[in-house]
Amino acid sequence: MDRHSHSYSHLLSYLDDDERLPNLSFGCQILALAVFIIGFALIMAPPSPLLSKLKVSLKLSISRLRMVQQKETALAKINRRALAQLIESGKLESARIRVENIIREDINVELLEILELYCELLLARIGLMEAKDVDPGLEEAVQSIIYAAPRTDVKELQQVRLLLVEKYGKAYAAVAIDNMDGKVAERVTKKLKVEPPGKELVELYLQEIAKAYHVPYPGVDDVVEEDEQDDDEPGSGGLLEPLEEPLAVAEEELSHATPPRKINLGPKSPIAIAPASPTTENVRPQVRLPDRTEPKTAAGPSSSSSSAAEPPVTPQKRAAPAPKQTAGSKAAEIDRDLFMRFEALKTGSKD
Repeated sequence: MDRHSHSYSHLLSYLDDDERLPNLSFGCQILALAVFIIGFALIMAPPSPLLSKLKVSLKLSISRLRMVQQKETALAKINRRALAQLIESGKLESARIRVENIIREDINVELLEILELYCELLLARIGLMEAKDVDPGLEEAVQSIIYAAPRTDVKELQQVRLLLVEKYGKAYAAVAIDNMDGKVAERVTKKLKVEPPGKELVELYLQEIAKAYHVPYPGVDDVVEEDEQDDDEPGSGGLLEPLEEPLAVAEEELSHATPPRKINLGPKSPIAIAPASPTTENVRPQVRLPDRTEPKTAAGPSSSSSSAAEPPVTPQKRAAPAPKQTAGSKAAEIDRDLFMRFEALKTGSKD
């Protein structure tokens, strides 16, 4: 700032010099004034700020990381299909070795996804990086990028790392590289460890791949047989005809079924919850909801279970209804009464 003020004062002193200006023509005075104005503008023009470069590099890194993730995901599908063929052919030992490469690729994709989120965080809070020190809300993202960028093949991310080192200094970068403060995210350090996957994770991967491609594998119970794909051959269209009758019977049975009683499921929510996508840490994600149903007994098709829930009223416990008399029984009773009376009259007349 002292240099700028000195140049400005020098310009004013030169223009106020009465001895120099009269010796110059009017055109020369205008030319000299223009030269000084241009020079002053060049001196006062600020250099390209570091944050502008960092902002551009962050945008490039985000797009590049997404592209690499899509590429790695497509290659992983091809590798899984090849691994399913090995399982189908019975080469289980070779499949166990090759599945480790698939697990390593999945871990790398998860790492790139985490770094992409950190880049988006820095881009959204770029205004907080104008300060000299690191903002506490950005320290984990900054140190994680400095720590993980050299271990990736993304050049744009390495450029972001260089700008962060230039911004906060080499001493701060050395602390982040060695993770002395422990500010690097634990999930980042865990995914960058070079160690073979566990046997349990390998078996889970093999089971899930076998289940996805309908390949028999030990430990997989619900294996679905592969459908025949001979639709182009003549007569293949008739394969759908025998399937229509069982489906119709099943729909008819479901239409006659009655819902169970005394089950309080509460109001139906308009939001459907889907399980999370599988990761290397959770291969089989599940959705667990709080149980809002009342305690109930096990219901079954037998009459004993239904009687345990609601004891039916048996005919013995009910009051015996009065026997209904028909017209014939009433006439016979009247005849019997008249006969008894006539017999009594006969015996009375004899006496």
